[in-house]
Amino acid sequence: MAALDASLSTVHRVRQDFVEQGLDAALSRRKPTGRQYRKLDGAQEARLAALACGPARWTLKLLAQRTVELEIVDSIGPECVRTTLKKTNSSPG
Repeated sequence: MAALDASLSTVHRVRQDFVEQGLDAALSRRKPTGRQYRKLDGAQEARLAALACGPARWTLKLLAQRTVELEIVDSIGPECVRTTLKKTNSSPG
């Protein structure tokens, strides 16, 4: 632990991976869990906000479908649209 500046749980996990799955599994990093990567970049967020603040009234599902139709993104869900619009300080009114 001290030589690698690692926690006891890390040493235990690596040791267990080595015993159960071999050297390659013990030395390879696991993909992070719980980390949410951004679906939209700044330009895409701006286009989504502009679309939502336009003259039409939108549901989250329709906004998600329209952003795909306009090829702003390849795919997006209504929940991602909601969180994106929530963090922008725009008002549709």
